[in-house]
Amino acid sequence: MVVRRKLLAVAAALLTAVPTGLVAATPAQAVGPALLPVTVTNSTGRAGSVHLYVIGVQLSSGRLGYVNQAGTFIPWSGGQIPPSPAPDASIAGPANGASATIRFPRGFSGRVYFSFGEKLKFFLTPTGLVQPAPWAGGDPNRDILFDWSEFTYHDAGLWLNSSQVDMFAVPHAVTVTGANGVTKRTGDVVAGGRNAIINGVRAQSGWANTAQTRGDGTVLRVLAPGKAAGAGLFSPTYLDSYITSAWNAYTNRTLTVVPFGDRPDIRYFGRTSGRVMTFTNSAGQVVASFNRPSSASVWGCDGDLPAPNDQVVGPISRTLCAALNRGTLGAIHTQPSTNAADFYRSNPTNQYARIIHANMRDGKAYAFAFDDVGAFESLVHDGDPRAAGMVLSPF
Repeated sequence: MVVRRKLLAVAAALLTAVPTGLVAATPAQAVGPALLPVTVTNSTGRAGSVHLYVIGVQLSSGRLGYVNQAGTFIPWSGGQIPPSPAPDASIAGPANGASATIRFPRGFSGRVYFSFGEKLKFFLTPTGLVQPAPWAGGDPNRDILFDWSEFTYHDAGLWLNSSQVDMFAVPHAVTVTGANGVTKRTGDVVAGGRNAIINGVRAQSGWANTAQTRGDGTVLRVLAPGKAAGAGLFSPTYLDSYITSAWNAYTNRTLTVVPFGDRPDIRYFGRTSGRVMTFTNSAGQVVASFNRPSSASVWGCDGDLPAPNDQVVGPISRTLCAALNRGTLGAIHTQPSTNAADFYRSNPTNQYARIIHANMRDGKAYAFAFDDVGAFESLVHDGDPRAAGMVLSPF
């Protein structure tokens, strides 16, 4: 099972943990190559330079660093307070209509960044890496058009996903080809999808300022609601009325959480008293309790909804987070709900996630941290990969 650990991306965006799914799995008998070829294809239609970065952590040592085009891991060194500029880790990317191949070393987890027209600016502290965070005041990458995918590659295979958890900027698909020759692909937007997403989000009442535009008129991105609220661009209490209503629905009735699709016998039962929802197991033992979350906790799936990497509290929390983001908590009393037709019908609701999913060809996206509940995430996986790809979509 893949446990999706969202990146910590507060104002400093300090990388201190594995930035994508840590995979708790028994290694498959067959493993992918030591260096997995990853083809990045530029189908954007945009002129100008593209710069690639492979940033993350070496799993065997826990060291943070970057990977060059040949797949060699290079650990970061140095770093100061205030943060000092990191060495240039960029790889020349493909021009429009062309492709470039990079390599993932087995035993690495991180992000692939891609920027247009200008290189990204990374900084080092004595303990970590400061990554681009255009929602943070003064971030030097604010006016650069860029985006990223996230991945983990080790003996159990490759997990690669496009991510919209923090923002949506450059639509792109991700692919993996296994030893059997079968290629899996996800992350494609519909025709005109980028404009439909950005314009659709900012057209919603109260959401206009979540889009960021450069001085030359280039629309750079639309921020996820948590990032926009943290930057003062969106109401910090937007979802509070719905959360209160959904939470109070279980004062006089029981919420049933069945967090493992392959183990329907494991069930937890929640009831609300005041601001606290308490869960018991089938034996009646109390196993978890949660304070009524704020909008920020729901957007981030953290705070009042902590999700430790365990087998009880974390799975309950991620189920609650997904249900609150999708607007099904309080209306559907056994969770998770997996009928997409029931999602985003609450008022207010997560318009950002709704509109992104509506403009994906297969309906899948990583529009919030636990969008993988029910397998609605834009993720490809193969236990014995031979190649992977990222396709930067036309826009």
